[in-house]
Amino acid sequence: MKLRKDKWKIVKLGDVCEIDPSKKEISDLPVDTLVSFAEMADLEEHKSYFKYSKEKLLKEVKTTGLSYFKDNDVLLAKMTPCYENGKSGLARGLLNGIGFGSTEFFVLRGREMLPELIYHLIESDLFIDKGKLMMLGTTGRKRLMKDFIANYEIPLPPIEEQKQIAALFQSIETAVEKVEEQEKNLKALQKSLADGLLKPEPEFGNLLNNNNCKTTSIGEIAECDKKYPEHEKEVEYFVGLENIEAENFQLQGFGLIANGTTFTKRFVKGDVLFGKRRAYLKKVAVADFDGICSGDILVIRAKPKKMLQGLLPFYISSDAFIQHAVSTSAGSLSPRTKWKDLAELEVSVPDLKTQEKILEIFTQLQTSMQQLKLQKTTLKQLKQKLLNEILSEP
Repeated sequence: MKLRKDKWKIVKLGDVCEIDPSKKEISDLPVDTLVSFAEMADLEEHKSYFKYSKEKLLKEVKTTGLSYFKDNDVLLAKMTPCYENGKSGLARGLLNGIGFGSTEFFVLRGREMLPELIYHLIESDLFIDKGKLMMLGTTGRKRLMKDFIANYEIPLPPIEEQKQIAALFQSIETAVEKVEEQEKNLKALQKSLADGLLKPEPEFGNLLNNNNCKTTSIGEIAECDKKYPEHEKEVEYFVGLENIEAENFQLQGFGLIANGTTFTKRFVKGDVLFGKRRAYLKKVAVADFDGICSGDILVIRAKPKKMLQGLLPFYISSDAFIQHAVSTSAGSLSPRTKWKDLAELEVSVPDLKTQEKILEIFTQLQTSMQQLKLQKTTLKQLKQKLLNEILSEP
C-alpha cells in the first residue's frame, strides 16, 4: 500500500464529520417504527462491531434526549472511564437502519471521511490520550467535550487511500478475531477437561480408569490457610477479591503493603487462591508472587504425595467444586463457604504418575493460550503503531 501523505490536507474533524445529527431527519417516520437501542454496556473496548441489547418503538425514544444514529454512524463514549478504555463502535445492521442509545454517546457521521476510518481514528491511543487531557468534570464524572472532537486536527487522505487504509485495519481486526476465537475454543476445551476430572465417573480422554483412580475427598488431597516456614519472608504485595477474575488463573493486579492494608493472611507463589465469598463468581487464581490476601480468600495447597500442586487449580475451578461451594455457603447478602465444608467434597483422584500426564496436557493448553495472547497483543500494537504513523501530520 503506497500512501502519498505529502498530498493529504490537514482538516478539523468537525469539518469532515457531522457530530450528533438531528432527529429532524426522521420526523416523518411512523411512530410505531421499530428501532435498535444501544446501551453503554453494548459497546466493547477497541472493537468496531457490537450487538444491540434492546429494541424499542420510535415513539418511546423520539422525543427524549437519547442519542440518535443511523447505519454507518460511529458511536463514541464521552464519559470516564468508558472513553479512556476505548468504548466506541460502528453502527451496522440497525432495525430499519435507525438506532437510539445512551445520552453518553457522541455520534459521528462522515461527510468526506469513511466511517471505518473515523472509527479507527477515535479508538487510537493518540486520540484517546489527547482527549483525556481535555475532559471536564469532577473525578469519576469527567466527560469529553464536543469542541475537542470538532477542532481535532487530522490529515485527510483522498477517498481511494482511505479505502486502502480501512481495508488494512479490517484485515488486522479479522486476524485478532480469529486469535480470540482460538483462545475461546482452547478455554472451552480446558474447562471441559477440568470438569471431567470431578465427574462421578472421572473422564480425561482414555487416561483414567478404575485401576489408577481412588475415591477420596478434597480435604485428603489439599490443605487450606496453613502457616508454612516460607511465610516468614518479607513481602511487598497484597491482593483482594477484586484482583481475581473468573476463569482466569492469573491475578489481575495487586496493592502495595507500604500503602497500607488490613489483610494478614499469607500466601506464596504457586498457592491456589479461591474466593470464598459469593463462590458463584468462580474466583480462582494461582499466585505468581508471594504476598498477603483478604480473609475472604482461601489459600489452598496440595498435600505432597497426594496431589500435584499444578493440577490443583483445575480441580478447584471445576463446576462440581464451585457448585459444592455455593451449596455450602451461608449468609444472605454476602454468602460465604468454609474450608471444612469444601474439604468434604468427594472426588476420585488418579495416582501421581497419571496426574503428571494430565498436568502435561493442561500445561500445553496453557502455553498455547499464552502464545495466542501474545499474538493478539502484537497485532493490537501493530495496529496502534500504524494508526499513529497514518494520523501524524505529513
